[in-house]
Amino acid sequence: MARIAVVAPVLFNRQGERLFLEARGHEFMFEQDVQAAVEDIVNDPPDLLIMQKGLPNDLDKTVIQALKDSLQLALLPIILCISRQDLTSGMDWGEYRVDDIIFTDASLREINARIGLALERTKRVADNNPLTKLPGNSSILRYIQEVLDARLSVAISYVDIDNFKPYNDLYGFSRGDEVIRMVARILVNAVREMAGAKGFVGHIGGDDFVFSTPIEIVRDVCEKIIDDFSALIPLFLDEKDIDAGCFVGIDRRGEKVTFPLTSLSIAVVRCMPGRYSHYGEVAETAAQLKHKVKGMPGSVYLIDRRGQNNGDE
Repeated sequence: MARIAVVAPVLFNRQGERLFLEARGHEFMFEQDVQAAVEDIVNDPPDLLIMQKGLPNDLDKTVIQALKDSLQLALLPIILCISRQDLTSGMDWGEYRVDDIIFTDASLREINARIGLALERTKRVADNNPLTKLPGNSSILRYIQEVLDARLSVAISYVDIDNFKPYNDLYGFSRGDEVIRMVARILVNAVREMAGAKGFVGHIGGDDFVFSTPIEIVRDVCEKIIDDFSALIPLFLDEKDIDAGCFVGIDRRGEKVTFPLTSLSIAVVRCMPGRYSHYGEVAETAAQLKHKVKGMPGSVYLIDRRGQNNGDE
């Protein structure tokens, strides 16, 4: 159930309208006093705020700016309630940093749809990785569980950038971020090109990614990803390190250590109907595979073949 604060006197002014929306599973907090509303929002933040444009003394504009400038409440979604004349007469959206608008004469079904869209959009934005904009951990786990529940045959592949920490320490966070964005782009392009709508790419965080494709094409996808990475990674390395075939970094004990050049490790878990029932089981198998594939030199992938007649990989 979402909690929705409403500071819009022109909306929901009849008991029937309120009951209609509350029957959709939301809890509404109707505020008439703007000062009291702000105090309530700060003390107990709702999931969504509906604010009416044109409150006395520009209070609507002041409240919206204060909330969007707040470190705690900047991500609170705000829907601005405006008239159709407001829209046609032009508005400065820099002053109204809201997430959506709704007209004062909107139907209850339209209001309900706008509320639902705003809440779903907030979930996606909050979960997306801020560096790559890819779906984050919650979306990844939900995707894997949906695949298992639907008893689909897919390959879930976990990608890790080898020696990324020493690379980051040596070359700096800015270049490290560039490498992560480069890997994200390679994964998205390969999965989109070869799997289309049947593919998925997510960013767990740091240098860890997940992608999913149909099992029958996962080998080709892995090889394309490694080929593209091998072609691009030299652009992110200094020439002296390329010539040496390694770079010198500091290990966890603070000692100088020679590291192999940055590469990719891909652990592929084949999910067939009935083999796994929970995403945690997939992650456990992937962890076992990652331990093996991380011990191999260079960019490599390893496909789990347990359950096939030809034995384990």
